[in-house]
Amino acid sequence: ISTTDYKEIIKDEDVDLVFITTRHNLHAEMVIESLNAGKNVFVEKPLALNEKELERIIISYQKSGKTLTVGFNRRFSPHIEKIKSIVGNAQMNVIVTINAGYIPSNAWVHDMKVGGGRIIGEACHHIDLISYLIGSRVEALCMNAMGTNPEENTDNANILLKYENGSTGVVNYFSNGSKAYCKERIEIFSQGRTFIVDNFRKTKAFGVKGFKKMKTTIDKGHKNLFCRLIKAVQSGGDALIPFESIVNTTEATIAVIKSLKENKWINI
Repeated sequence: ISTTDYKEIIKDEDVDLVFITTRHNLHAEMVIESLNAGKNVFVEKPLALNEKELERIIISYQKSGKTLTVGFNRRFSPHIEKIKSIVGNAQMNVIVTINAGYIPSNAWVHDMKVGGGRIIGEACHHIDLISYLIGSRVEALCMNAMGTNPEENTDNANILLKYENGSTGVVNYFSNGSKAYCKERIEIFSQGRTFIVDNFRKTKAFGVKGFKKMKTTIDKGHKNLFCRLIKAVQSGGDALIPFESIVNTTEATIAVIKSLKENKWINI
């Protein structure tokens, strides 16, 4: 079947997993409708653009008994999974720097009502990644942005994250860098060990017995995520990402904009 009416997919009794890959402002409503129809759901990030959307999703999820997966693929990269297997849930400092590149100001992603801005639309990826590595939830955060009076749809910002287990995270999201530099760089410091992940192609470890480096083609975890998702739905397994973690990441992502506007730390 080929259709331009997504409601036909939701009504189809043979469909048990719905993929939502629309523009960001449509995600929440489609997630809610799909869950209410008794479907498992995969939705690209972000899950929601504001607190009201998130609250409605939580209600539908709790009533549905189905799984909800957000496309936070980076936690499924072999580079990240290898590091996680070594560091466990120890206290750590994690810095993620995104050399995002310039997007014209009239692009839909910058529209707060349609795309939510690049911080909500994309930096949520990296908050989830840090939370996965740390193994704890964000309890407070703040965001600073470039410029004397930055707009809420800024794409040059620093996000500071404080975690319940005492760990810290930093997301540097910049659009004003060189294309010659890697797009994503992750640095992890924990218990006398340091890991550097370069664009999900190269990982170097320092102070780690038995592991010094890993090299692959660019692998941000997409294939691993989808293979595991299909298997989990077919076998009736648990959601790949705990719902509580998805909610915490979404709450934190929405709160960073509030932090910028109010110029203060926000508790989650």
